[in-house]
Amino acid sequence: MPTKRTLERARSDRRRGRSASTQAGEFVREEIHKIRRGEHGARSAKQAIAIGLSQARRAGVDLPPPARGKTSEKTRENAKRAYEAGHGHPRGRPSARRSRATSRALKREPRSTVSHAALARQAHRAAMKRSAGERSASARKAARTKGHAAMRAAARKAARTRAAHR
Repeated sequence: MPTKRTLERARSDRRRGRSASTQAGEFVREEIHKIRRGEHGARSAKQAIAIGLSQARRAGVDLPPPARGKTSEKTRENAKRAYEAGHGHPRGRPSARRSRATSRALKREPRSTVSHAALARQAHRAAMKRSAGERSASARKAARTKGHAAMRAAARKAARTRAAHR
């Protein structure tokens, strides 16, 4: 169950017109922190991200399930179920037995899967699956939406880097 703080952050992102993936990022962030604190583990960085995305869908974030061919049918079905749970009628109490089983299974998993190095590896692998054009477009969009203060800091850093390499 996501914390109140995470839900509030996601709502705040929504009010500011941020994309669904940015809103979902709050849930992924919380999941990573949970694992780092030792509340439970995950088998891989990918699994930690998947848990966060599932919680986001269940919390009502408009993050549709992945398209056909992007992931396995099983993953798509699970994402669809989570999306419907967050966008349908309020649900009853979750099964205590199933919740306990999930928690116990996750507690047996390692914590090192969300180390900085592991997340960097995962990000690199995900980036390499995208074309050079897609990566470039993403970087351009990031630069456009950076904001005045961050742009200024980036320009100063670039100037320092250029000066260092002369």
